[in-house]
Amino acid sequence: MKWEKFKPPEPDDPMCCCECDVDQHGCCCDCEGLDEACNRWLKGEPQNPDCSLPVFGALMDRLRVKLFAGDGRVEISTVPALVLLPLLLRLAALHFLLGLVVLTVLPGLVLWYYYATHRKKGRTLFFLSLALFSLAYMYFLFVTEILPRGDVSHQQLVAVTTGVVLTLVSLLRTKRAPGFVRPSPSDVHATSPVPSQPPDKHASSLNEAGQPAAPAPPVEQQTQSLVAKGGRCPLCGVVRPPRAGHCRICGRCVRRLDHHCIWINSCVGQANHRSFLLTLLLFLLTSLYGISLVLRSVCPRQSLFTALLYCPGVYTQYSSALCFTCAWYSCIVTGGLLHLLVLQIVNISYNVTEREAQLALRNKNVQSRLWGLVVDTGVYSRGFWQNWAEFLTMGEAADRPSSALTDLV
Repeated sequence: MKWEKFKPPEPDDPMCCCECDVDQHGCCCDCEGLDEACNRWLKGEPQNPDCSLPVFGALMDRLRVKLFAGDGRVEISTVPALVLLPLLLRLAALHFLLGLVVLTVLPGLVLWYYYATHRKKGRTLFFLSLALFSLAYMYFLFVTEILPRGDVSHQQLVAVTTGVVLTLVSLLRTKRAPGFVRPSPSDVHATSPVPSQPPDKHASSLNEAGQPAAPAPPVEQQTQSLVAKGGRCPLCGVVRPPRAGHCRICGRCVRRLDHHCIWINSCVGQANHRSFLLTLLLFLLTSLYGISLVLRSVCPRQSLFTALLYCPGVYTQYSSALCFTCAWYSCIVTGGLLHLLVLQIVNISYNVTEREAQLALRNKNVQSRLWGLVVDTGVYSRGFWQNWAEFLTMGEAADRPSSALTDLV
């Protein structure tokens, strides 16, 4: 523990509410925002909207459940997905109007939580736990509710199970590492000061040809070639290669950074972009196939395309209503991930990352088509086939570390 922890506070420097010797993690909150919120609460005054996010962030950060001795804890952000999702889906299966309200409000709550956590630039396990639990819960209902009906063959069950297992394996591979930029020895020499030595008067200032020897280039000129390749990160201080970017949520630079995906709680970069695309594809294929089997079992008299909109008598039996509601929920999730897959395919076809597309749209130096779906910067594009060949053959980071179990969450 540093000496500053034992140093008494100055009269004009009040002690932080979290700054005590018991807490080994240091300050965890925006103390000014918490103080203002508590004062308004004690005085009975309405809360300031700007103070709600610090209070919410501090509560989400400190309300954790200890599992074992030490620092092993489970974030409370995983609880809503494990508790509220089955409760809301079972509530929506009671009546058609309840299902309409729940399936409309649920995406809105997820979006609200996304924007609330995105403003703080913090990591959360809510979306990853929601995605994993949704997949596990849908498979559980498929086995316990659809399979006993006798409408699903063993081959179809094996196909769905294989799709779920392959999706989880691909997700595990995607979570290992996005390809972080590691400091190289040249970065250390570039940033470390070089002591200047006095000139040697007895040293010869002529080279072998008898010409005056050129002075040694300074350190700034020695690292100019490295900086020109991708620039030096103002936050990490490392010289990053071209197309690398700094993720403010992970706090590190990533090679060929595409975006930070909240659903996997990790960045998508050069080392895991192909695995990320494969995970999306496997999930969508498994989900669409599972939805088709559920609808054929619940609404056998309707066609597959009209069963979602018109399935008479489905709410007369609670088991059928629950399966029908879960099919609708799976369609909503599948639609969102299908949009993400289409966006990824379009970006790869034009050899542009999501980060580069967003920066180009922000700077207004590029023309977009189809409401921003197609963004062609024209910097790295070499044609459709060449772009896909580059994406499929790009090398992973050579310095990928061995992932621990904690890195997978």
